[in-house]
Amino acid sequence: MTIYVEDLEFQAILGILDFERITPQDIIVNLKIDYNYTDSFINYADVSSLIKSHMIEEKFLLIEDALSSISKKLKKEFPLIDTLYLKITKPSILLDARVSVSNFYTFNS
Repeated sequence: MTIYVEDLEFQAILGILDFERITPQDIIVNLKIDYNYTDSFINYADVSSLIKSHMIEEKFLLIEDALSSISKKLKKEFPLIDTLYLKITKPSILLDARVSVSNFYTFNS
């Protein structure tokens, strides 16, 4: 099975610049989860909620650190995950572009 969460939008502290450490900014998260569905499933609402609350609580400096931390947290909470594609976008940090960082994770089940 594959779960997609597209354009999960919220505000959080994310960045290394002075103003990014004070004022929450727009964040967009996209992800793709592959898992082996048998009699258990992964609740996409719980996945979305976990990502949002984790990013708001942790106030990451770098997108790269947020990606790594979220991937570990998701695998811990949802051990059925086999692979995870995760992308974090900061749509408002540059006037003429949307900035994103992504990564693909493969877990040994």
